[in-house]
Amino acid sequence: MTDRIRARLRAESIDPSRDGESTRRLVRVEVRRHNDIASARGFAPIDDETECEREVLAALSGYGPLEPYLTDDTVEELWINAADRIYVARDGRSERVPLRLSENEVRELVERMLHSAGRRVDLSQPLVDASLPDGSRLHVVIPDVSRKNWLVNIRRFLPSYRSLEDLVHAGSVDIEAASLLREAMAAGRSIIVSGATHAGNTTCNL
Repeated sequence: MTDRIRARLRAESIDPSRDGESTRRLVRVEVRRHNDIASARGFAPIDDETECEREVLAALSGYGPLEPYLTDDTVEELWINAADRIYVARDGRSERVPLRLSENEVRELVERMLHSAGRRVDLSQPLVDASLPDGSRLHVVIPDVSRKNWLVNIRRFLPSYRSLEDLVHAGSVDIEAASLLREAMAAGRSIIVSGATHAGNTTCNL
């Protein structure tokens, strides 16, 4: 169904990333049409049309199977090390998720993400860094720079910490350091934030 809807979108010159309303309307029509045809021919219909529409929309204009993780405010980072080796980080701890993608799905997702950022990845540009619309940072490496698979890393900007007070409350920065940082920023000084992965570098840069 997704392929059929994608073909209709192309035929009608509808860009899912720019015209969400027309895309949702077309998806809704196609899902209901599918059920009407299934009922008429004695096939099993789609039980949950709303859920089906959500999944198709995610595949067309969102991030497909990755959408639940990239809209989950507890997920700090996501890695694709292979089509069947996908990990997320929560509270500084990584965990493998029960998700398997095909190589084509990985490529399509990456190309969709890069398209929104006005970037591309190919043999002439095998390493690419880009910013996603929500501010998340995307890093992609493809063969032959990587050994075999497309490697993808997405580091997200979470809404949990939006001020120095939040960082102090969380124990990431003590009161004295927060005061020093506040004075340095007020004076327009340069500040270097460094540390190991998951140490809070990106959070401190917010």
